[in-house]
Amino acid sequence: MTTVKQEKEKIISEFKVHDKDTGSADVQIALLTARINRLTEHFKIHKKDFSSRRGLLQLVSMRRRLLDYLKRENFKKYKEILVKLKLRK
Repeated sequence: MTTVKQEKEKIISEFKVHDKDTGSADVQIALLTARINRLTEHFKIHKKDFSSRRGLLQLVSMRRRLLDYLKRENFKKYKEILVKLKLRK
């Protein structure tokens, strides 16, 4: 398994808009999705970890707000992100 830092760099390089991009909505959504997926795997083992579950819900909410923003600003990019990350809406 790759380290978190290597995984993060890979995601940023895949979704970046320009060379120095680390904070665009596309990149943030992709990074949040990776964290959400990692936490989902964690909950398969640790079913009673309720404090981490609260953090997961916050991440999902943050990703939802970013997706809504992207949908308003650039619908084409929004659809591309949904397909790339295999999210449903």
